[in-house]
Amino acid sequence: MAHTPINHPARPIYRAIGGLTGLYLVVFGVLGIIASAGNEVLAQDDTKVLGQGTNLGFSLLCVLLGLVVLVGTGLGRNIDVAINQWLAYTLMVIGLGALAFIRTDANIFNVNVLTVVVVLSASLVLLMAGMYGKVGTDEEAEAFHKARLVL
Repeated sequence: MAHTPINHPARPIYRAIGGLTGLYLVVFGVLGIIASAGNEVLAQDDTKVLGQGTNLGFSLLCVLLGLVVLVGTGLGRNIDVAINQWLAYTLMVIGLGALAFIRTDANIFNVNVLTVVVVLSASLVLLMAGMYGKVGTDEEAEAFHKARLVL
């Protein structure tokens, strides 16, 4: 049995929210690439974009992850659901790892606290979009609804 709603009435909104999150990651990454042009890939300096600490490596990672979210959103057909959920977990690991190493020499992505808050927030938004964006047949939706009523 599926653990997430199927054919949720607000699924187009959740899909759009996931796409906007991917767009934010791309815009942040591109601005970060521009701001950190000429620096080392994993430089630990004072480069900031939108108040968030970044470097060329983290900016490139954000562009890559944002493009993956946008491609998934464009494809739909539950591909976006899987991509959003897996990238949400990936961003959670990145954000928590960055928080653990924020004031050490192991801060390879040059993040600050605001960056961690934004990354973890983006991961939660993607997770929400992944959980409520699933599309299925009417029979699958009815089976989910009946199973939910039993609980």
